[in-house]
Amino acid sequence: MTNRSSEISLGKAALIAGIGILIMVLTVPFAEFQIFPNLIDYKNPEVTANKILNNQSLFIVGIFLNFITIICDIIVAWALYIFLKPINKSLSLLVAWFRLIYAGIYLIALLNLIKVLNLLTADKYFVATDQNQIYDQVLFFMRSFGNEMSFGLILFGIYLGILGYLVLRSNYIPKILGWLLVLAGIGYFISYSGKYLFPNINTDLLMITFFGELIFMLWLLIKGRKIQEQY
Repeated sequence: MTNRSSEISLGKAALIAGIGILIMVLTVPFAEFQIFPNLIDYKNPEVTANKILNNQSLFIVGIFLNFITIICDIIVAWALYIFLKPINKSLSLLVAWFRLIYAGIYLIALLNLIKVLNLLTADKYFVATDQNQIYDQVLFFMRSFGNEMSFGLILFGIYLGILGYLVLRSNYIPKILGWLLVLAGIGYFISYSGKYLFPNINTDLLMITFFGELIFMLWLLIKGRKIQEQY
């Protein structure tokens, strides 16, 4: 017989998921809004390459902050699967898979930054290559990272929409959180798909919907962790 006492409780799963999201709230903004903007000049490949070379340790910190975020995404996918499984096991599994696939896309995008590091630290292998070509490749990989991340966030929007629907079907999570997650999913989907489908339209106003997941995180940390039933 299965020892049910060894199963993780809903409260512990909620706490793990909340902590995971909280870590991502700390790592992503620091890397994406503090480190990389100070190193990248999309109008000048040479300046970008030199800034990264002169601040190589900071660039590596940015890479590892993103890597930590990916690990947290995987942990959050697992923890939310456990937390939401009593509502609908199949749908909870689907939600987990969407987040895991998003994490996979994130990892593929992050490899572009590794390529940038390789290009700038392997100059002896490119003695026959024009330096400007290397600078252009650096900027190309940096743009590829951003574009691939944007594409992955379209999938993340779908994930949030399904997550919100699942929360709406719950009898132990406030319905308002479900609606906020659905709105966040719609915001992500329109905002990031818009970069490909209608690039001339400014969708920055939709960023206000992104706070839905943050509110859900706070609920997981404050209220969700107190749910002690085991399934």
